[in-house]
Amino acid sequence: MPNTKSAERRMRNSERKNLHNRSVTSNLRRVEKEFRAIVAAGKKDEAAKLLPGVHSAYDKAVKFGVVKRPTANRKKSRLAIALVAKPAEKPAKAAKK
Repeated sequence: MPNTKSAERRMRNSERKNLHNRSVTSNLRRVEKEFRAIVAAGKKDEAAKLLPGVHSAYDKAVKFGVVKRPTANRKKSRLAIALVAKPAEKPAKAAKK
């Protein structure tokens, strides 16, 4: 328990910020998961329309300080690459000798 008024205030503020950060993080996970599911389903046109929204969500998370800028840039880059990359084909099994 806090011993001073300022410690009480900081505790309230940190709890409020924690809830906000958790909701932003949860939203990021949801948006990324939906995007990746659409890409995996092969719906490239639909995914291309969603990509700016995903980028915007990451930029807003950076603005709030939930995610650091390099992390957001890396995620955005990998999502863009996933959109244009060809689906990975399974390599054929080598014949037994």
